Amino acid sequence: MHVIIQNIAELLNDLQECAAQTTSTNALMEQLHLKYQQKPWTETLKLVHFCMDKPRPVSNAPDDPLRCCMEKIQRTLNAKSLFSVMNRLESLSKQKGLNAHVSPSGTVCYITSNMFYVEVQLEKDGKVVDVKLAHLGEAPVVCDDLVQHLRMKNYDAFGKILEDLSNLYQIPGNSEIKAKGYFALQALEKDLYSMSLLDRTQDVNRVTEVLHGKVGHLVPRTGGTPMNIEFYISPYQVLEAELNPGSQVCGIKTVVTIEGTDTLHKLPLSPLLVDSKAEEDSNPAFLPLTDEFSMDLPAFFVLKFHQPIPMSSSSIEEIQRLTGIQITGLKLAPLYDLIVQSTLKEKCSEDLSTQKSCFFVSLPDCPKHCYFINKGSEKSDLAGAFISKIPFSHPKCVPGVIEILRHQVAYNSLISTCVSEKHINEDDSELLYFEVVPHKNTSFSVFFLHPVKENLACVLIDVITSREVQCRLHLNPQDPTLNSSDDFIARAVKR
Repeated sequence: MHVIIQNIAELLNDLQECAAQTTSTNALMEQLHLKYQQKPWTETLKLVHFCMDKPRPVSNAPDDPLRCCMEKIQRTLNAKSLFSVMNRLESLSKQKGLNAHVSPSGTVCYITSNMFYVEVQLEKDGKVVDVKLAHLGEAPVVCDDLVQHLRMKNYDAFGKILEDLSNLYQIPGNSEIKAKGYFALQALEKDLYSMSLLDRTQDVNRVTEVLHGKVGHLVPRTGGTPMNIEFYISPYQVLEAELNPGSQVCGIKTVVTIEGTDTLHKLPLSPLLVDSKAEEDSNPAFLPLTDEFSMDLPAFFVLKFHQPIPMSSSSIEEIQRLTGIQITGLKLAPLYDLIVQSTLKEKCSEDLSTQKSCFFVSLPDCPKHCYFINKGSEKSDLAGAFISKIPFSHPKCVPGVIEILRHQVAYNSLISTCVSEKHINEDDSELLYFEVVPHKNTSFSVFFLHPVKENLACVLIDVITSREVQCRLHLNPQDPTLNSSDDFIARAVKR
């Protein structure tokens, strides 16, 4: 017994030393292999697991050195045997705050919480046979997404789904309240799916659904993957889809889920849409939210975004009026500053300074453009904030919120075309200079030198909706006119 304790202490010390250094996976594995080459590898791995389960004054945070070290070992092993797959599933379950139990046969792993369980069926060589999910009171169903993730050994994606499943029940209260929250989410999902079928023709394509559908292109929740709504595709992506039939361009999406809150909200417990028919004003008709169909719960529904979206103050206020729920934790800043930050993060793999306001953009068969973006001030009509999620409590809010999001993202996309990761231009002999100046709401001006005279010309661009753009060219009265009508400019900008 003394020898075992001594081995454990020694291994803990080795793991802590390795994890404390910026050690590569290969170097770490080589160190451990040399240290323990006289012992069977399975014995060493069991010892590591014993250390992980042993109570110790080390946090269970994601950056826990021992846990990081353990994950490196498991990734290197690549879960090639039944033993290593089970160990990986057990470790992953603990990371996500769930329990894991192995069947007496050793070929089934049950990942459980009070509200759901995941059943992973394996063959004796470690290959995945099936994965089933069962929510409280429901029969287990096969989850193809979980099966594929495990067969591909994509444990990060599998763990993310476990996390999403747990988050469905992060609602204050007992199991009954948590179950009611899940029923409310199911009711919402059914109404949103019914709304997605409204005015839908049989031959409608995905791009049309994304840009024009009441709730965009909706993909229902399957197994552990939450429902998501794709609501905007940029003109560049539309063109790519047209030029490459069969290509799957990916637009901006939002995930539909539920979150716990400190206050009560009346949420529907059954679908409210009336026969999937729309009222005369083309808005869907819903049953009244009575006590029979709803319940006060410490939760609300949310539309969550993979990347925060820059939104103007006026758009945020419009959404809050529509949903009746405040969006908290907002940090106001000049909207154009946020758009530049978001665009640079998307276009660049490395961090670049967002303090720059001058960007060089190369266009085919055209002199290079230099855009100076006047980011404006923090005045209320020129300010904005990053939005990561939008809370709401009734399905009728979603079409209106989607339309506001489309409008804002279309505006952001237009401004982002003036942003480039290139700040320095070596040859400025043929540069064309432009200044982009924000106005209130979703309009802005682009100033440039008249091609013939030395006076400034200006195009005022107003993004009316995500599908309509108005442009007006303004020249000095003494300057010659340009061979471009307002309609032509508007069509070019929209395209």
